[in-house]
Amino acid sequence: MEQNKYYKGHIVVVPYPSQGHINPLLQFAKRLASKGVKATIATTRYTVESICAANVGLEPISDGFDEGGFAEAKSEEVFFKSFKANGSSTLSQVILKFRNTDSPVNCIVYDSFLPWALDAAREHGIYGAAFFTNSATVSSIFCRIHNGTLSLPLEEENMPLSSIAGVPPLNFRDLPSFLRLPESYPVYLAMKLSQFSNLEKADWVFANTFEELEPGVAEGVSKHWPAKLIGPMVPSAFLDGRIEGDKGYGASLWKPLSEECIKWLETKVPKSVVYVSFGSMVSLTEKQMGEIAWGLKESGKYFLWVVKEHERHRLPNGFIESVKEKGLIVPWCNQLEMLAHEAIGCFVTHCGWNSTLEGLSLGVPMVGIPQWADQLPDAKFIGEIWEVGVRPQEDEKWVVRREELIACLKEVMEGKRSQKIKKNCILWRERAKEAIGEGGSSDKRIDEFVWFLRSEKRKNEEAKKFMNGNGVH
Repeated sequence: MEQNKYYKGHIVVVPYPSQGHINPLLQFAKRLASKGVKATIATTRYTVESICAANVGLEPISDGFDEGGFAEAKSEEVFFKSFKANGSSTLSQVILKFRNTDSPVNCIVYDSFLPWALDAAREHGIYGAAFFTNSATVSSIFCRIHNGTLSLPLEEENMPLSSIAGVPPLNFRDLPSFLRLPESYPVYLAMKLSQFSNLEKADWVFANTFEELEPGVAEGVSKHWPAKLIGPMVPSAFLDGRIEGDKGYGASLWKPLSEECIKWLETKVPKSVVYVSFGSMVSLTEKQMGEIAWGLKESGKYFLWVVKEHERHRLPNGFIESVKEKGLIVPWCNQLEMLAHEAIGCFVTHCGWNSTLEGLSLGVPMVGIPQWADQLPDAKFIGEIWEVGVRPQEDEKWVVRREELIACLKEVMEGKRSQKIKKNCILWRERAKEAIGEGGSSDKRIDEFVWFLRSEKRKNEEAKKFMNGNGVH
C-alpha cells in the first residue's frame, strides 16, 4: 500500500438535504480534502445532482422520497421518519462500498439534525462526528433545554434570559421562535432537541462558528456540548484563499442568475446597492412583502432583491414595472458573489446563520429582519453585540413597516452610526480570515481532527500487520 503512505483517512459527510445545511458541510468536506483527507458527500438522491465540488466524492443515499424530496413527503413528521429508516440503510451501503478498498471509511461527519447517522457509524465500528450548523449560542440554549437546566415555555415576564455562560442577556424578541411558542413547531422543536439524543457517544462535535465570534459560549456548556469551533465555513476565495479555485460552495438547488446580476451591478457606483435576500426557506407574507417592496422603492436606493418564483405573486401590483430604473428582482443568485461586489453597500437579510457568517466574512453592513427559529438571536448579535448592522422594530403583528426599513437603510449606509458599523464590519471580516487562516483558532481545530484521522488510520494498519504476523510494534 505504498501509494497510501500519507493517506489520512476517509470521511463521509452527511448533510441535512436543504441548501442552508448542505453548504457548510460541503465546505467542511472541501477543507478536509485540502488537508489530504479523502472526503465523500452522501446526500439524498433528490439533491445529489445539484452538487459538484472538486476533490470531493459524491454518493447517493435515500430519504424515501427520491423524486421530490421533502415536498413529496408533504409533512415534516413523515419525512423525518422516512429519512431515518431509509437513510440509515443506504448510508450503511456507502460504508460497505469502500470497506475492502484502499480508502475504507473511518469516520462519518453528520449533520446534527441526523443523529441516526451516528448509530450507523457505530454499527460499522467507525468514528462519528456531529456537525452543528447553528451558532454556538443557539446550540447551547437547546442543549440546556435537553439536559433540563432550562424549561419551556420561556415567558416574557421572566426575561431577560441571562443564565447561560458566555451568552449576553436575551430578551423575549431575541429568543428562537421554538422557545417563545413551542406548541407552534412541535416537530421542529423535537428535531432540534434530538440533536443531543446520543451526542455523548460522538467522538467529535463541530460547530460552524469561531472562538473570537462567540467567546466562552461553547466552554460554558462543554460538559454537555463539547464542540470544536471550526468556522466560518465559507468558500476559501472569500477568506484565506488557501484552497485553489474555491470560489463557491459547489451546491445549488436552484439555478442562479449571477451573470445578469453582475452585469447590472457593474453599472452602479461602490456601496450604493442594497442586496435583499431571505434565504432558501423563509416565506414572507403578502403584507411583509408589500412593506419591504414600498420601503425599498421609497428609500430611493438601488436594490437587488431575490424573490423566489413561487413568491412573486405576493409583490404589490405594478411594483416590478415601477422600479425598473432602480431595482433588479431575480429568483436566485450566487449570494457570495453579490456580497463580494464593490457596488453592494448593505445586506437586508433574514439572519440565517449561513447568511450571517457570509455577511461578516465579506464585511457587509446588515439590516436584520429575522422571521423564525435561530434567526432572532442571530439578529440580536448582528445589531447589538457585534454592531455590524441594525434590526428594525416590528409592529404588533411582527411586520417591519416601510418607514422603519427606510430609516434602517439610512442608518447603515449614510447615517452617523454608519461609520462605526463599517469599521466593525472590517474588523470582523479580518477576524474571520484569521480564524480559518493558517494557524488560526479554527484551522488548529481542523488540523487536530486531521491528525486524529491519520493517527487512527496508522494504528489500524499496524494492528492488522501485527495480526498477520508481520511483527510490527
